[in-house]
Amino acid sequence: MELREAFRSSSLSPAGWGTVLVILMFVSGVSRPAWSATPPAEGRDSAQGETLSYEITEPVDKGKYLSSWYNQNFTLIGSKDISFGPQPVDDIYLEYEYFGRKGPFELYGYIDIPKVLGIGNSHDNGVWDKGSPVFMEHEPRISIDELLGRKLGFGPFKEFYVAFDWIYDHGHNSDNRGNTLYSGLGTDIETGTPLSLSANFYARRQWENYGAANEYSWDGYRAQLKYILPLGAFSNGASLTYIGFTNFDFGSDLHDKAGPSRTANATVATNVLLYSFTHLRFMAVGRYFHNGGQWKDDTELNFGEGPFRARSNGWGYYFGVGYQF
Repeated sequence: MELREAFRSSSLSPAGWGTVLVILMFVSGVSRPAWSATPPAEGRDSAQGETLSYEITEPVDKGKYLSSWYNQNFTLIGSKDISFGPQPVDDIYLEYEYFGRKGPFELYGYIDIPKVLGIGNSHDNGVWDKGSPVFMEHEPRISIDELLGRKLGFGPFKEFYVAFDWIYDHGHNSDNRGNTLYSGLGTDIETGTPLSLSANFYARRQWENYGAANEYSWDGYRAQLKYILPLGAFSNGASLTYIGFTNFDFGSDLHDKAGPSRTANATVATNVLLYSFTHLRFMAVGRYFHNGGQWKDDTELNFGEGPFRARSNGWGYYFGVGYQF
């Protein structure tokens, strides 16, 4: 959901937002029993899983879900002013998301179909107009504790993992393609509250990067913090949850290789409110960008269509409706 937005810009059409509103009006009357807002059970209380709609669920009867441990959902998402590049992007896209824990394996990932309704701003290209037909991210973690059969945790650190984050954007040629692997270590942190907290520290292996100067190299690091806080449950069967995650990328050589328009670091902080029933889910998201995509804010750029000032700092927003099964 991230790097594919690197070369697009703002103002979603009225028809685009109208599509989202019609869908929300159509499904808003559905009410089913809610996911509990109580703290997750032991072994399932990780905040791992970068997403706009991540939710921890207990094993449930297969009459409600297809699996007791493997959670899935489809979500239609409208986004505005998303600054993973120098020109903010608006888009409406479809996302398939999965997450779960089985033995030592903690799984999370999503697959996006960009611009699935053909709606976006002038810099938004997707599956129907020679843009990327698919963007995906997969974040598996493997418990070192369970592999060794012993508890390695100490103090507030409950469990340790080998952690990965693979991000792939299948652009129509190499200059429009991104392929990045983060690998490192992760842990879950005891907070003594209903707040679930996880941290990961990665080294970055960069393959394609939309033609940037750091392609095909080890380039920099990522420190990642993820947190989930149940806010409450309601008499109509719904629950409200806050989900947040922050990525801090640093130590890159891109600034030295590509010049003053690129940076050695970037920060993205995401804040999600998830209102969910057993199956139906609504989300509203505010995401803050600083040097989004390692572009230096307010530098002058020209991609062949005239000069413009980069806008890689500031807030972007997402709204979505999904169905979990």
